[in-house]
Amino acid sequence: MFGLKAKRHLTRELAITPPQGELNRHGIAIVACVKNEASYIAEWVRFHQAVGVRHFHLYDDGSTDGTVELLQRSLTGQELTVVPWKMRMRDEQSGEFLNGQTIAFAHAILNFGGKYERMAFIDVDEFLLPKKGRTLEEALRGAGGFPNISLPWHMFGHSGHVSRPAGPVCLNYKMRVSDPMRQNLDASNFKCIVDPVEVTKVGVHHFQTRSYGDETANDAGIVVPKKRRKDAEFYSAEFIQLNHYYAKSIEELKEKTDRGWSFDGSAEKYRNKVTSTITYIEANAIEDRSMIDFVDKNGIDLGQ
Repeated sequence: MFGLKAKRHLTRELAITPPQGELNRHGIAIVACVKNEASYIAEWVRFHQAVGVRHFHLYDDGSTDGTVELLQRSLTGQELTVVPWKMRMRDEQSGEFLNGQTIAFAHAILNFGGKYERMAFIDVDEFLLPKKGRTLEEALRGAGGFPNISLPWHMFGHSGHVSRPAGPVCLNYKMRVSDPMRQNLDASNFKCIVDPVEVTKVGVHHFQTRSYGDETANDAGIVVPKKRRKDAEFYSAEFIQLNHYYAKSIEELKEKTDRGWSFDGSAEKYRNKVTSTITYIEANAIEDRSMIDFVDKNGIDLGQ
């Protein structure tokens, strides 16, 4: 892009003034950036609707495969907001790309956050699985009302699939990395659920709040500073588990790396990152049927 080997440091975190909460604010919204996700996004939406998500704020990076039209057929105006989001901006002096995902998350909080008690910031290959209770609101009780919850990735690999299998993603893939807290690897990170009217700093994987600074809670209510999130003692998936269906089939992973990531300035860096991540997942995989059991127990219709 632009002939530059660019980095994304300038907007890794953004300081904001929290929005005012509306009198009737309630429910949970999901915020995500999307591009050409028509193959799988209906399943993702159906699942999160089934676990109680009130609204989807989706930032579309110029999809050409019918993603937006599919979403508009699947969801009402009360359930969906699509924001056009072709983010290709650089800092003039350094040439560094601005992180469009971070900016999207900040935009969502500032413009829509006052409507909701919680906002979750995830990708469309990530599923928020309640482990206690039928809905996310029930599962969130485990965190004791803390305004900044960090959920570790549970990274799923190929599960033996060379090409795309028939049926839903979250039922076809059951082999994931054994240790979600392993340090200094691309297979280890967090996504967050926050109280938007408390947020003072926004990042893709970390938020700060006015009441607690950079402290964050796990799903069971254990609170630590950001720098201690990868301590083994912080790990929990007792109430909510974040399933990241990172690789899908071998053929689909190749397509993913060839396509590149919309907000990454270096295609080579992205390919190397994906290769090292899936190599680690596949070498350290265990079976995890918690999603399959949840869908079966609750009779969730994923539409495939």
